[in-house]
Amino acid sequence: MSPAERRATPSVTFTLDGQLVSARGGETLLDACRDNGVKLPTLCHLDGLSDVGACRLCMVEIEGSPKLAAACVATVGEGMVVRTDTDRLRRYRRQIVELLFAERNHVCAVCVANGRCELQALGYAVGMDHVRYTYQFPDTHLDASHPRFVHDAARCVLCTRCVRVCDEIEGAHTWDVSGRGTGCRVITDLAQAWGSSGSCTSCGKCVAVCPTGALFEKERGTATPRSPDFLTYLKTAREKKQWIR
Repeated sequence: MSPAERRATPSVTFTLDGQLVSARGGETLLDACRDNGVKLPTLCHLDGLSDVGACRLCMVEIEGSPKLAAACVATVGEGMVVRTDTDRLRRYRRQIVELLFAERNHVCAVCVANGRCELQALGYAVGMDHVRYTYQFPDTHLDASHPRFVHDAARCVLCTRCVRVCDEIEGAHTWDVSGRGTGCRVITDLAQAWGSSGSCTSCGKCVAVCPTGALFEKERGTATPRSPDFLTYLKTAREKKQWIR
């Protein structure tokens, strides 16, 4: 939403955790919460990319609705009553994080992203001291065919950040999602080796946005340090045609 569109958009008033607040009509609940100092856990969301509601960690309770709503894709409404921190929500968020750990092979002690992993940080934030579910240990692959980067599917959380940044920012659409359910995997091109991809530009944006150790640089041997503002900068610069002479 451009500044002009924001000014032209009428505001709405709703109740957020017992406080009466205002937001722009059409704004997501996640943005409205952040504007009002309420922090929600997220994993698939990243400023500068479209939202898909994949991780469900930003779920909130909306009075009158029996279902929990993902704040990144739900929009504010006049008179809405929203709760972001209840026993039910805390229980569900911890359950989600535990299931993410159990779904793949997340062993922090031997992971390249140890100490700078968003999933690991979420585990601490939700108070996870053990996983109550059986680890699945799926049959995944490690693709080191690219000259600069490595893809370790065992540590992927299917947030699709890599898919979206490759499509929406770089415009290459090298990454995509294949399969369903427990067989769901992130792939390059038509499930071919990353190193043989004809569409990859080797820009490294997918590596930079990966929240875990699923994508990392060979030379560094660790996950890339996160810069939360770089995608917004790239998107804004492109819209303003700052690089076009």
